[in-house]
Amino acid sequence: MLNDPFARLGLDREVLSVSQLNGRARVLLEDVFAQVWVEGEISNLARPASGHIYFTLKDSQAQVRCALFRQNASRVRQALKDGLAVRVRGKVSLFEGRGDYQLIVDTLEPAGDGALRLAFEALKDKLAGEGLFAVERKRALPAHPQRIGIISSPTGAVIRDIISVFRRRAPQVRLTLIPTAVQGRDATAQIVRALALADRGGFDALILARGGGSLEDLWCFNEESLARAVAACTTPIVSAVGHETDVSISDFVADVRAPTPSAAAELLAPDSNDLQLRLSSLQRRLLLRMREQLSRERMRLDGLSRRLRHPGERLRQQAQRVDDLDMRLRRAFERQANGRREQLARLAARLSAQHPGRALALLRQRVDSLAARLPRAMSEGLKARRLQLNSQMQTLHVVSPLATLGRGYSILLDERGQAIRRAAQTRPGQKLTAKLGEGELEVRVEDNHLTPVTLSLLD
Repeated sequence: MLNDPFARLGLDREVLSVSQLNGRARVLLEDVFAQVWVEGEISNLARPASGHIYFTLKDSQAQVRCALFRQNASRVRQALKDGLAVRVRGKVSLFEGRGDYQLIVDTLEPAGDGALRLAFEALKDKLAGEGLFAVERKRALPAHPQRIGIISSPTGAVIRDIISVFRRRAPQVRLTLIPTAVQGRDATAQIVRALALADRGGFDALILARGGGSLEDLWCFNEESLARAVAACTTPIVSAVGHETDVSISDFVADVRAPTPSAAAELLAPDSNDLQLRLSSLQRRLLLRMREQLSRERMRLDGLSRRLRHPGERLRQQAQRVDDLDMRLRRAFERQANGRREQLARLAARLSAQHPGRALALLRQRVDSLAARLPRAMSEGLKARRLQLNSQMQTLHVVSPLATLGRGYSILLDERGQAIRRAAQTRPGQKLTAKLGEGELEVRVEDNHLTPVTLSLLD
């Protein structure tokens, strides 16, 4: 199959242009290597503004240029960087413009343990961004737990180590195992169910435990669903997965991370010897405080006893105080009574000065005086009004038209009672009323001399 494209060149010295040569080489490569998987390490990573990604894939002995175009690059979830070990799928091609041999990549995924590590870091960054690792949401472990739930495999050294620690340090604590697989395909789902069951069991705290192993063996504790199940628990959780150097996502989400399952047990198992020593210390401190308190109270009692006096002396002092108060009360009463007497005398004098009889006498004198002045004022007022009326009658008579009529004049009135002042207000034949000084006359206008009179010259 490799020889067919070259065979088509012929042996008759067919001359190709450079672009023809590169084009045939590209077709040849794409036909033969239409889809291949290649594993290597990224170097010379470039991200131009177009959104395409270019890099070199290399191993210890060779390298090949790679192109990951934008539509395929958008599906890559991992953060690409130089030195990252990846496995890519694509077709072998040739960039005709430069004659560069390259791999057109359509799929890219991490390679080997690097893939798990990259997925671990990606999930860790995601959950940290959501605040699932925040210190504020961590719950404190109980100081003296009574019931502990253990989520682990029922077989193996883990559960025996935990039981041994509690039996030695705190045999009074009740332990309950919630069995689950801790490795394999179904392990994640079983652990999530066990967490939900234990969270409803009323335990004081939970231990999520597993022994050591490879990253693949511990991977169920790095799944997102398990991390969210741990975060959703209301019971404090101690994560003890693997050895001291092993770190899982559940360690970050749990309230406390223990380096080993035995260390988790020691965190939750108060040492009986330590408690006994502490109890003895508290007892000694309590006795010491009680003695000190009794000593202080005894001294206080002695002081009060010295200050305490005989009741008879107290009664004599009170009797003397009563006498003193009695004399002060009498003096105060006398002063107050004298003051009230003086005030009463002043009020009586003021009342006498303002007696109603005196006011009535003054008012009666004023009424008599006004009654005497009233007839004179009325007479003088009528006389003044009479003089004023006569004066006004004379003035009115001077301007009255009746006076004019009395001197021989008359007033002509038309049918509406309007005075005639000009001849133009009349018309020949009109009836008027002549008002005289005494009586009236009905007259008729013969001629108002406004229309010219035409006389016949022949008459």
